[in-house]
Amino acid sequence: MHPTQPTLKKITAYAAIFVALLLCGQLLTSCVTAKRHERLQAQYNALAADTARLAQERRSFGEDRQRLQAQIDQLTAESTKLKADSAEAGTLYRRNKALLDDLFEKYERLDKSYNQLLSNSSVEAGRLASNLSEKEKQLLTMEQNLLTSKAQVDKLNVDLQAREQRVQELEKILADKEKAVNDLRTRVSNALLGFKEGDLTVDIRNGKVYVSLAEQLLFKSGSYTVDPRGVDALKKLAAVLKTQQDVNVLVEGHTDDVPIAGNINGVKNNWDLSVMRATSIVDVLVKNGANPGKLTAAGRGEFVPVAQGKTPDARQKNRRTEIILTPNLDELFQLLGSN
Repeated sequence: MHPTQPTLKKITAYAAIFVALLLCGQLLTSCVTAKRHERLQAQYNALAADTARLAQERRSFGEDRQRLQAQIDQLTAESTKLKADSAEAGTLYRRNKALLDDLFEKYERLDKSYNQLLSNSSVEAGRLASNLSEKEKQLLTMEQNLLTSKAQVDKLNVDLQAREQRVQELEKILADKEKAVNDLRTRVSNALLGFKEGDLTVDIRNGKVYVSLAEQLLFKSGSYTVDPRGVDALKKLAAVLKTQQDVNVLVEGHTDDVPIAGNINGVKNNWDLSVMRATSIVDVLVKNGANPGKLTAAGRGEFVPVAQGKTPDARQKNRRTEIILTPNLDELFQLLGSN
């Protein structure tokens, strides 16, 4: 209620009482003067005017009150709404504050972990840098070794190619020599085809042609003079040697293990006998066209037997002359020496 409202009610009540008293006074006192009446009437009119004015002010105050009450109601509603919003904001604030506190806590842990990781990373980075430097040194050393190895490999490849070429040349020479040896054996075998198998053999051993002549074909017992049948065989062999000027000829005389009794025709022992027989065969070959520069005579005595034992058969086999034909290997030796 507006603060002036009680005052207005009192004034209105007093005015009504006063008017009533005046009327009663008029009725009771008929002797009131006109002048007094006029004065009272003026006072009444003034009071009536004041009453009307006060009534108007009352209505105005009532309207103000209603307007103020509406504002108060509106403000009350807004206050209630603000309180509710404030409570909701408080709840939201507390929830957000809890989330923010949790976030700050996580941030602090993360920052601590990051600093720890950064510290560890610095140590690890230093270790890795040291390892990297060491690895780079090792890599540089390996590269230098690789370059050295590559140079060595290149040199080895060049040497290998040269050796392969020499090997090919050597293989060709060996193949040619093998063919020459086989051809020589064939020629010798064909030249001596008419003799008995027990008197001579022709075979290849260690890349050489061995012509083994039995004693009965060449000599009588204890003699170093070549028999006519032996001379015939040696002539045929000399004919082959004349066409093979690059063949070296070694004539080896062999005896059995029976000692020579005394001094027979200047022969004192089996050494003498083997040498004299080899020399006699060389003389026959030279007389029949063999190149003396390619001939060598050697005596081996009884010390290189082909048959063991003391039997007549073993001793007969050991009494022999071997003519060893060796193709000239100078080209092969030169090639081997150049390696």
